[in-house]
Amino acid sequence: MTAPPVGLLIMAYGTASGPDDVERYYTDIRGGRPPTPEHLQELKDRYAAIGNRFPLLEITRQQASGLERMLNEAAADGRPGFRSYLGMKHSPPFIREGVAAMRADGIERAVGLVMAPHWSGMSVETYVDRVQRAVAEQGGGPSFTFVRHWYDHPLFVELLAARVRATRHQLDPSVRDRAVVILSAHSLPTRTLPDGTRRCKYCSFCEGGCRYLEQLERTVHLVAERVGRGGYLWAWQSAGRTGDPWWGPTLEEVIGDVAEAGYPAAVVCSAGFVADHLEILYDVDIEAREYAEKLGLAFARTEMPNADPAFLEALAAVVRDHLAEEGPA
Repeated sequence: MTAPPVGLLIMAYGTASGPDDVERYYTDIRGGRPPTPEHLQELKDRYAAIGNRFPLLEITRQQASGLERMLNEAAADGRPGFRSYLGMKHSPPFIREGVAAMRADGIERAVGLVMAPHWSGMSVETYVDRVQRAVAEQGGGPSFTFVRHWYDHPLFVELLAARVRATRHQLDPSVRDRAVVILSAHSLPTRTLPDGTRRCKYCSFCEGGCRYLEQLERTVHLVAERVGRGGYLWAWQSAGRTGDPWWGPTLEEVIGDVAEAGYPAAVVCSAGFVADHLEILYDVDIEAREYAEKLGLAFARTEMPNADPAFLEALAAVVRDHLAEEGPA
């Protein structure tokens, strides 16, 4: 009897499906609390500024199907095949729906993979929790293991490095070699512990230091090591509009520091994201670019991985490595 394929639950944050879905989406992000009219209009204005594009679901679908295809093409030696499913955190198809589809298809073994390279208890671990809750509520499997981070996989690091090289080369030769590379990721709200150290606000996992912060700093080192030449900095972007302190410095603050230090250009690599969506198309392409140009900096942004074959190969290697570590089902 042929064993059922290994299920791949590809998870991402979610997105509004269009302008009329923005309020529903924003309310879901806020745990069921509707946004104020002012905040809702602000978000709608941001989507309008990028042409009312909502590409994340389709990109994630392409990533999932491309990963399935790549793994199956390499598994012609009789190893179990793979079948991909989508599970979005804040929009259909929701994570619970992806788990239900796996169960209906008779999937027994499954791998959960979040489209976020770095681990955080406030991001990746919340996806894991939703999967486990869905399995418990629905009963009968599948049996899940999870890839919790892949920021340091050599193929992913090389992809980032290649994007930085290509983007820096697009700059005018007069400023190219003096451009500062700024790697960024999504900021998170923080809290200060009695000993003065800071942690992500709702994360209770880390002891002795913030793993999210440590992994992001490691990303800067790994990319700089491969690319060489020039300066490399880290910045946080897309902080929420709450009264909490968030990780900083912000992308705009770092861009300001680069300009003040006399550098002529900045290359932004949003290394904590893997797809084009509002946090890239507006926060970087519009807000950050306008601020850099206001300060007289030449500005360029690396292309996002999206469904590029090189990125899918990196993900395939991540899945294969994970299954090898987990051993036979």
